[in-house]
Amino acid sequence: MTRSPLRGRTILVTRPAERSSHLVAELERRGAVPLVAPAIVVRAVRSAALTAAIRDLAAGRFAWLVLTSPATVAMLDDRLGDPSEVRARVAAIGDGTAAAFERWAGRAPDLRPRTFTTAGLARAFPRGEGRVVCPRADIAPEGLEESLAAKGWTPTRVDAYRTTYPARLPTDARTALASGEVDAVTFTSASTVRGFVAALGEVRGAPKVVAIGPVTAKEARAHGFTVHAVADPHTTDGLVAALERVFTPRTG
Repeated sequence: MTRSPLRGRTILVTRPAERSSHLVAELERRGAVPLVAPAIVVRAVRSAALTAAIRDLAAGRFAWLVLTSPATVAMLDDRLGDPSEVRARVAAIGDGTAAAFERWAGRAPDLRPRTFTTAGLARAFPRGEGRVVCPRADIAPEGLEESLAAKGWTPTRVDAYRTTYPARLPTDARTALASGEVDAVTFTSASTVRGFVAALGEVRGAPKVVAIGPVTAKEARAHGFTVHAVADPHTTDGLVAALERVFTPRTG
C-alpha cells in the first residue's frame, strides 16, 4: 500500500462507538489517528407498536421489510433472534445495512438500491400491493412511507430505536478540537451533525468536514459547516476514500 495522505492526520469519528470499528480500523491502516467522539447514542425501544409489528412480521403478514441502518438489523436480532422468522422480502439501504442483514440472516436482501438513501430506495421499490413494515429511528425524516404508499403499498412505520445526543463530547475530543489538532471531522448521518453541534457548539481551528452522503452534507451546511467532500459510494470505505481525496496534495 502506498503512503496514504491520511498518515499522521487526526480524524474525528462521530459515529457511535459500537459502530465505529471498521472506520477506525481503515483509518489506522492508513496511518491516521482516529479520535472516537460519538455524537449520538442509540437506545433500544420497547413499545406495543414495535411488538405488534414484530409479531406480524413473524406471522407473514408483511410483504416487505425495509431496513434503513445496521441498528435496525440489531433490533431484529434482539427481538426475533431467529432470522427464519423474517417472513417477508427484505429491502436494505446501503452496503453496511445489507452486510449486517446478511451476516445475521445468512442471505442477501431482496432489494438494495444503487443510491444509499431513502429517496433512492423509494425510486427502486417496485409497484405493488400489500403491507410494508419500516422500522426506523425515532428521528428519521418523513417521506419514505409516503413514497411507498404512492406505489400502491400500505406502509407501517414503527420506531425501532431512539437516538439521543450526549451532553458533551469526550474530554480528549474537546481538547483536540479546542487546540486545533483535529484535521477532519467525519459525519455519518444528519443526526451526528445535530448531536455534534448540540454537544460542542462552535468549532475552532476549522477542521475539514467530510460527509457520508448528500443528506448528511446538507445538514452540515445548514449548521454552517463547509463540506469539503461527500463519500461516493455512501459507505465507510467511500468515506475513507473521500478523506484521502481531501488531503491529497494538488498538483499543477
